[in-house]
This record gives sequence, structure tokens and C-alpha cells, in this order.
Amino acid sequence: MNTDQQFSARITCRRIVVKVGSGVLTRKNSLNIDIINSIASQICLLHDRGIEVILVSSGAMAAGVKKIGLKKRPSETPKRQAVCAIGQADLIREWEKAMEHCGRKVAQILLTRGDLCDRVRYLNARNTLNTLLEWKVLPIINENDTVAVKSLQFGDNDNLGAMITMLLNADLMINLTDIGGLYNKDPRVHDDAQLIREVTTMGSDIEAMAGKIAGPLGTGGMGTKISAAKKLTAAGIPMIIACGLEQDILVKIADNNYTGTYFVPNGQKPSSRKNWIGLTLQAKGRITIDKGAQKAVVEQGKSLLPSGITRVEDYFEVGDPVEFITEDNVVLGMGLVNYSASDILKIMGCKTSQIKKRLGFISYDEVIHRDNLMITAYPDDARS
Repeated sequence: MNTDQQFSARITCRRIVVKVGSGVLTRKNSLNIDIINSIASQICLLHDRGIEVILVSSGAMAAGVKKIGLKKRPSETPKRQAVCAIGQADLIREWEKAMEHCGRKVAQILLTRGDLCDRVRYLNARNTLNTLLEWKVLPIINENDTVAVKSLQFGDNDNLGAMITMLLNADLMINLTDIGGLYNKDPRVHDDAQLIREVTTMGSDIEAMAGKIAGPLGTGGMGTKISAAKKLTAAGIPMIIACGLEQDILVKIADNNYTGTYFVPNGQKPSSRKNWIGLTLQAKGRITIDKGAQKAVVEQGKSLLPSGITRVEDYFEVGDPVEFITEDNVVLGMGLVNYSASDILKIMGCKTSQIKKRLGFISYDEVIHRDNLMITAYPDDARS
């Protein structure tokens, strides 16, 4: 990591995702219209430079709280969903008014995790968003809070922004917050907190630095931003955390003259399908693998065979997404399984030549084929 205040990562982009948090877009229990106008003007300037922008906007809760006169956001899920439904109309209206100043149109896209976990809907969403960008329309994306159940929620717009960035193969995600970067301590509490200018490795030390405190109108915190950065850097895409309250921050980032935290991506950029498998789908279960399998899968890029499996958790069917982990419970990645959990329990530890004898049939030699898995984390002893 780099704490040098003069550090500035070189960024060249044709397409970016800008996620704006509640801490930036709200003042007390209402929307901050001045900030919305400022960010909209900056997006228009980026458009004039030929940069495509996708906006992931929080703020529906704040708009709804003000509109119906609540003192704070409700804690019960139905009430929170109702407040978001009321506020979403005002939120999109303010963005539309702000973008009209430079002659740009906007489009509202509300998504649940289920929309991106289903491959057909995933591709449909991508096609729609690409069409909007071709038409020079600004897509404004938020979670569909009104209909999302817990199992289908993104949980925060940081991770939604990361998934949209991967969906559209964007070059960068800019995460605008009221803190302005990752610090070694919480700057709201410690005056001597230092800004981390560059993060090259997403280790446990980085997670420890991330604050867990969310604002009164937000659902995320620094922890969810680190989670988003982990997804993106694993997908070969950089992310920047910067202060959305700073004047002309988006233009400064485009000019490579900004203050914030730059998360360096891994050198490899997996295919869109692998990103979908590894970083969008929700795991239905877990498979523990031994060190030999870990070396084969992580370092040598091979498929996962039954011989390297030592444990199976939860119930899942053929084709389900399943995490594979080390014997120390470190998640290595995700893959689509060729066998059900009950069948893997019967063949784990055996050679491929023994599969038919144990099951009475053989569908595949591999439990997870290398084309259907993605490595999302590298333990220290697995790095070359």
C-alpha cells in the first residue's frame, strides 16, 4: 500500500461506473440538490470528452424519508421498502432535472440480484444498458428495494456498482463517498489517520482498516466498499474511492489529479462469463479441497477433480454455483458443479476411474471444469 500524498494513478478510460453514496447525496434527511447538480455537470463534461458514464445512485431512502415527514429511516423491511418506493420517484426526477441543463436524458434501471444471477436476464440487462449508452442516455441504476427479498438483495450499492462495472466491462469504477478514501484509522475518530493512496493486494490488513459504521441514511460502510474493490480487482478492473463532496472530483480523476484511494487490479482479466460465475452468482454450497487440488486449480489452471475434495457443505444440485475453499476456510473461488452434493460425497477423494463404480454412472471426469470456475482470492502461499 502507498500513503504518499503525491501518488496519482494513471487512468485512461472510455467507460466508467460512478457510484454515489447516501453520505454524498443527502443532507440530514433530504437530498442534497447542489451536489446532484454538481455531479451531473461533471458527468456532462466527461460525456463531452467521449467517456461513457453509468451512474449507480443511492438516495431513495433519504428522499422518501423527507417526503413523508419521518425523522429517520424505519427499521422494518416493509416500511423501508415503502419509503424507498416513495423516494425513488423524487431521486430520478432530481437527476433528470440536473442532466437537462446540458441537454442529456436519463433512464432509470432498478435491479435485484436475481436479475443478474439469471444468465438470460443478465444478458438482457447488458444489452439494454449498452443500447442506452449508444443513444447517449445516462443510465441511473439502483437496487429494486420494493420487491427484493433478502436472498435476492445486493445489500448495498457498492457491490451493485461492482457488478454493473463487470456486466458492462467498464474500465473503472469510481466510488464517491463522504470520507474520501481508505484510511489506516477511522478519520472521523482519529486526527492522525493517514490516507492509503494505493492498494495493490487485497489482504486481511486492508479489511481490518475498513470501517463498519454506516451513515444514518446508508446501508453500506467502508467494509462494503472493500468488498466491491475485491470483486473488481479480481476481475482485472480498478476502483477509486474519492470524496464526492470535493469540487469537480470526477474531472480531477479524469485528469489524474485527485486525492483518494486507488485499488490496483490483478493483471489478468477473466472473460465476462467467468466474472458472472465467480463474482455475481450466490453460492449454494461449499467444497473443501486439499493442498494438491489447490495447487492444481489455483496455480496450474486445472479443473477440480474428486480426488482433491475433502468435505462437502450444504445441499446443491448439478449446475449450481459452489464455492471451493482451503482446509483453513479461505475461499478460493466459485464454480458450477457437474455433480450434486450427495453424489460428490460418494466420490470425494477417489480417482476419476472410480466414479462410475461408486455412482453407477459417470457424467464428467471433473467435479468443476476449469472453464466453469473463477479464482477470486489467492492465499499467500498460492501466489507465484
